Amino acid sequence: MTFAYQHQATHTFVPEIWDDVLLEQFDPLLVWCSRVVANRKYEGNIRKRGDVVHINSLVRPTVGDYRLPEGMTAQRPQTVDQKLAISEAKYLQILVENAEQIQVEGTLKAPINRQMIRALAREADTFMGRVIAQSATELPALAVTAGNIPQALYSAVLDMMLALDDHDVPEGRYVAVSPRVKRYLVEHPAVANAGAYGEAGVTANGVIARLAGFTVVSTTAMPDGVDIVAGHSEFATFASQFTGFREGQSEKYRADYIDTLHLYGGKVVRYPELDTRNPDHSFDETKPTPGIVKATVQWPTAA
Repeated sequence: MTFAYQHQATHTFVPEIWDDVLLEQFDPLLVWCSRVVANRKYEGNIRKRGDVVHINSLVRPTVGDYRLPEGMTAQRPQTVDQKLAISEAKYLQILVENAEQIQVEGTLKAPINRQMIRALAREADTFMGRVIAQSATELPALAVTAGNIPQALYSAVLDMMLALDDHDVPEGRYVAVSPRVKRYLVEHPAVANAGAYGEAGVTANGVIARLAGFTVVSTTAMPDGVDIVAGHSEFATFASQFTGFREGQSEKYRADYIDTLHLYGGKVVRYPELDTRNPDHSFDETKPTPGIVKATVQWPTAA
C-alpha cells in the first residue's frame, strides 16, 4: 500500500507499524525510565534535540485565621519554573537485503535487531539513572558484615522509608537496587516470602517484589558509586520520542537501510515545599532533593 506522501521507491515502508513495534519492545526493557521510577507527564511535542519543556510548580498558599474585623487577605498564586531539556539524540540503524520481505517476517523480532533495541534502552536507562542519582539526598554509607548482609540491607530500605515518610512523599514509591544488593536482599524472609509481607512477583521493568510500600526493582544500569536509590515517580520525569524513520539504499552495499532517531531528556522535578528556591523564582538544582534518597554499601571483602 502506498500513501500519498510516499516516494515510489519507499512504497514497502509502513511507518506506523515500525513505530508501534519499536515502542512495545523498548518499554519493557527500561527501569530508570519506566513509569515505576519516572513519570512521562511532560513529553509534549518533542521534535528535535534542544527542545525545552517548561514545568511550572505552584507554591502552596498560606492558610490564615479568620477573625473579625480583619476578615480575609487574598493571596496571588506563585509559581516556580523548571526546564526539562531534550538533550539526547541517539540513533538505531539496521541494514537489510530486502526491506519488504523482512517487514513481512517482523524485522524487529530478529535477534540482531532485538539487541540493537536493547542497546538503545540501555543508553537511555543509564542516562536517566545518572540524572536521578545526581540529585538524590545521600544517606550514610551502609557498612555490612558477612553475617548480617540480608538484615542490614533490609534495614537500610526501612530507613529510606522513614526518610521519605519524614517529607510526606506519597504512596507508590520504588526502591532500585544493584544486582549485588538484590542477591543478598532476596535472602531476607520479608523479601523471600514477600507474598506474606507485601506483594511478590517478578514482572517487567526489573520488578522483583513489592514490599513495605515500595516496588523493589533491580537493574545493572546503576550509577557509579550507588547501590540503593529510593523515591517516587513524581520526583523524576523522562520525556522520549522516536522520530525520523527512514528507508533508503545503502551507498556501500547492495542492501537497504532503515533507521530511527531517539530523542529524550530527563530531570528531577522539584517542589516548593521541599526544595530550595532562588530569588528569581527558580529552584537551586545544585542541592539534592529530599524526595529521592540514595546510599552506598561498604561490602566485606568476602561478600
